[in-house]
Amino acid sequence: MSDTQQFSFTLEQQDDFAFLIRFDQDIPSLLTDEPEPLGKNAGPNPSRLLAASVANCLSASLLFALRKFKNNPGPLTATVTTWMARNEDNRLRVGGVDVVIQIDSPADCLDQLDRAIATFEDFCVVTQSVRTGFPVNVTVRDRDGKILKS
Repeated sequence: MSDTQQFSFTLEQQDDFAFLIRFDQDIPSLLTDEPEPLGKNAGPNPSRLLAASVANCLSASLLFALRKFKNNPGPLTATVTTWMARNEDNRLRVGGVDVVIQIDSPADCLDQLDRAIATFEDFCVVTQSVRTGFPVNVTVRDRDGKILKS
């Protein structure tokens, strides 16, 4: 049995640089668009979707790791900062992504926190896939602002 998985969905151009993404599995459609002057900023552009995917995957991986040790960390909040940079051919690229994840619990209330923090990034499919192209910096804080990982 193969470990390979795949999924497919369609993109349909709506207007200029706006595309409607029709996902599989009855997932609601999503409109994407480029910012002005190319598009009309009617939805997130691909760079924003990429950054959101990184942050979402990291947050879900951290939540899974914390719950594995029977923790209830409360809601997580992630703030994403993405910077764009020009490559050697002067083409615009995602230069990097900074993700700050805030846990709604104080660190001293979480069991096996060190183990969860040490391993969660390894299980983030998206982050580990894109890290070969650009840096992804991750910080985790508890509700009191204590830095648990930097």
